[in-house]
Amino acid sequence: MIGGAKKTSKERENKMVNAREEFLEETKDKSVLCALITLDEYEEKKTFVLRVGYTQPELDAFILSLGFEYDNGYGGQNLFGIIWYSDGTWSDRYEYDGSERWQFEKVPEIPKECAADTKEVA
Repeated sequence: MIGGAKKTSKERENKMVNAREEFLEETKDKSVLCALITLDEYEEKKTFVLRVGYTQPELDAFILSLGFEYDNGYGGQNLFGIIWYSDGTWSDRYEYDGSERWQFEKVPEIPKECAADTKEVA
């Protein structure tokens, strides 16, 4: 297997991750416009909101509120969310093959066939 030994089911099940550290790593070197993050774990659902036009104290409080650990291991997704950036890009949460992660996205370029001045598609 590439990248080392295959993890046991117990190792996959017990992967606790700090949401604040993960958010700060994901947003490093990016200008955050706003964010909406939801923790949905064991019948407990809590939403964290950073609104457009936030102040520094609001950003600090939002980051502090993410100071919890959640189970990022094998199983269902527990942390959901989208982070919008000032440049029109964003990061969203997804789960794949038993673990959760942030996925950085950007709007794809519009192909020339879709340009406003195009009359026909070849």
